[in-house]
Amino acid sequence: MAELTEQEKAVADLVAAGLSNKEAAAELYVSVKTVQYDLTRIYAKFHLTSRSGLAVVYREAGSKAGWTAGSPARSAAARAGIRRCPSRLAAAMTFHISYPAELPVSERREDLMAAIAANQVTIIAGETGSGKTTQIPKMCLELGLGDNGLIGHTQPRRLAARTVAERIAEEVGVEIGQEVGFQVRFTGEVSRATKVKLMTDGILLAEIQRDKLLRKYNAIIIDEAHERSLNIDFILGYLKRILPQRPDLKIIITSATIDPERFAKHFGSDDEPSPIIEVSGRTFPVEIRYRPLSQPASGAADDEASDDELEEDRDPLDAVCDAVEELANEAPGDILIFFSGEREIRDAADALNARIQTNRRLAGTEVLPLFARLSLQEQHKVFHPGSKRRIV
Repeated sequence: MAELTEQEKAVADLVAAGLSNKEAAAELYVSVKTVQYDLTRIYAKFHLTSRSGLAVVYREAGSKAGWTAGSPARSAAARAGIRRCPSRLAAAMTFHISYPAELPVSERREDLMAAIAANQVTIIAGETGSGKTTQIPKMCLELGLGDNGLIGHTQPRRLAARTVAERIAEEVGVEIGQEVGFQVRFTGEVSRATKVKLMTDGILLAEIQRDKLLRKYNAIIIDEAHERSLNIDFILGYLKRILPQRPDLKIIITSATIDPERFAKHFGSDDEPSPIIEVSGRTFPVEIRYRPLSQPASGAADDEASDDELEEDRDPLDAVCDAVEELANEAPGDILIFFSGEREIRDAADALNARIQTNRRLAGTEVLPLFARLSLQEQHKVFHPGSKRRIV
């Protein structure tokens, strides 16, 4: 008996039982193109040309492999709503898949899974905090997309690739590097057991050079596509080009709610764009205080002086240090400060460390610079809990 994958067995089971390609696709929760692709592979393995020939081979050899057309176990599973019996059941047994109720994406779980199963390309538009980055890979696992290949999941940055992998691994109850792994430049934790692979978009680009059709992937999730970096744009264009040759490959594009229609038209057409599923985000109360950089000019007491002459600009680093001292008098909590580049970050870290030495209220405060050129280990320090206030 030729060796079949679990999905091919499921397709053969339903087709040999007399279901059409469309009916089999609905039963297995996949697209019709995927069923057609699997049938082509099944026919090639058995040297067949028709469904009737498959039914004959199925009756003669199928029972030896433990799968018989219309088996009661499969029929019962289908009636119970497990549409992809071998794959979804295996995923449910291997992983502890659950979805946090507080995440908006969890409320759209069935809609999202149905769209992913029925379409080769799905666009998911969600605001920050919706949970799409961590929950979509779990939905792919539940659909069985990791059974016949990897679920690739790209992130624009190395730190995000690692931390998202760690979060997903924690949620499904596995060790990082086993069923859930990551790969970034110079380091990674991936094994033969890996089903979900987090990586930077640069890693996926490098793999395209060696594997033109990305055959080791069953699904690819392009996260934060709205950033439209050169890497992301190239990948999106390349994926569209290879889709006709990979009808079994699922593409999921996640984006902020900024112009998702452009991605839908890119992978579909003006008349029939790819489906867009919108997910709401989570917002939290934010208090905004404005601290002006200008201050009264020294010795500017002349009533006839202009406003510009009465004020002078302060050093931005002094203003940052003053703001940190103000926050030190309030409730405990870490502080985030954003700068435009590495040099500004380093200068600010030096200024803050100097201010900490002279202010007793800031004693023990830890300053953690964070920028792309730091090693992954240095970047990861921001996620380690500290006993004192931290400034990132």
